[in-house]
Amino acid sequence: MTVDKLPEWGEVKGLVYPERVSLEQCSSEYTAKYKENVIKLLFQRKGLPLGSFIDLTGGFGVDCYYIGRDFCHAVYVEQNATLCDIVKNNYSLLGYLQSDCVNDSAESYIKSASKVDLIYIDPSRRDRYGNRTYDIKDCTPNVKELREVLLDKARVVMIKLSPMLDWHKAVADLQNVTEVHVVSVKNECKELLLVLQKEREPLTITCANDNNLFTYTNDDQVKETEKKIYPSWEDINSATYLYEPNASIMKAGCFNHVAERFGIEKISANSHLYLSDRCVDDFPGRVFNINAVSSLNRKEVKAVLHGVTNANVATRNFPVGVEDVKKRLKLKDGGDIYVFATTTDENKHIIFVCKKKIM
Repeated sequence: MTVDKLPEWGEVKGLVYPERVSLEQCSSEYTAKYKENVIKLLFQRKGLPLGSFIDLTGGFGVDCYYIGRDFCHAVYVEQNATLCDIVKNNYSLLGYLQSDCVNDSAESYIKSASKVDLIYIDPSRRDRYGNRTYDIKDCTPNVKELREVLLDKARVVMIKLSPMLDWHKAVADLQNVTEVHVVSVKNECKELLLVLQKEREPLTITCANDNNLFTYTNDDQVKETEKKIYPSWEDINSATYLYEPNASIMKAGCFNHVAERFGIEKISANSHLYLSDRCVDDFPGRVFNINAVSSLNRKEVKAVLHGVTNANVATRNFPVGVEDVKKRLKLKDGGDIYVFATTTDENKHIIFVCKKKIM
């Protein structure tokens, strides 16, 4: 797991690794570098110095290492003494000498800390019984309660949260959020990042999936409430390409904005699938060639699936799940055929039989 998650660290001999839970909860090299890049671009854009940095919840030290290596001085803060000792040893082997390692809690350390350019915090998302929490007020430390002191101590604050969390509520609760980043790796949503600053700015949301970025502003989101006209059955039946948005787009919920940006049509308000007659190569998700479209009429289904025994089945806004659809269509998993079952705006249940477009 270490080589896959932290390939650069995996090549360094002598590094000490903590208990499995700490290793599982730490950021990957990719997501840590993503945060590093976000911070560098923000500070460059605002003309701020990369001077001093505090990681208030250091953990295994991955984020502190990658973010902090661009700063003149960093402070790693961790309340677990064993982890603190491990990280101190590892930083020495990694040649990361600009960081002090402090064994303390975030709440205790921040009270007497000097002002810095950046504070990073990754609150624990488990309660005292080990159960997962999904609200910022239930995380440890409580970043909602710490908001004012964090903004008083730093020019910029970055908070890492669970991708399961409602980011709209977090933005409302924290008030000073200027950037939201929904970060996915290989189409699996991994992190939700919030950037806070004292100065209010238009909120920018970035959906990242590997090297694909889709960015829009909060002002654009107003368009999500506008009344949309969805394609008719005739338009659906004649479409050439089907589009499935990636996990970050799904989490952000910017479906209408995606349609407008790329000039494609949503099948219905809740399908979260798109259609077009021309191919959009830079779409943030998967693109499919449509082989056939069918209602669930047995004769139609038999005709469009003639000779198909295996397929990759997915449902979007459909009354039954994938297993029920496979059973009804007599399909097994696998192969190069993709079947999407969904519902039109006219409440018509349909299936698309597709092949993934090779980009």
